Amino acid sequence: MANECIAYRDSKGGLHGSAEKATLEDLAAVLGRVGDEGGMTAGVARMIFDKRAEIERVFAEHDAIMASAAGRRIDEEPGREPTLIVTPAANGTGSLSNGRVVN
Repeated sequence: MANECIAYRDSKGGLHGSAEKATLEDLAAVLGRVGDEGGMTAGVARMIFDKRAEIERVFAEHDAIMASAAGRRIDEEPGREPTLIVTPAANGTGSLSNGRVVN
């Protein structure tokens, strides 16, 4: 007798018995070969899957830092080396302008 089964397809078209297995296969494909002959790829994909919340938090923090830095840019001339802006302090010694390096 025929019965229904649910399968999950990864991005390469492979069928898997769970969404997690399909996702792990896609992660492994994104990572490419890790280690000699790709032997570590499945383990690294599993670690990324298991630590997803922590990894997403780190990337969110990185994105926030980059957005904040982009908002502070004064001069966006391509290829220009960053310039340290120094302003005179009240005592005449000079100080960093808001402690920033800007382009």
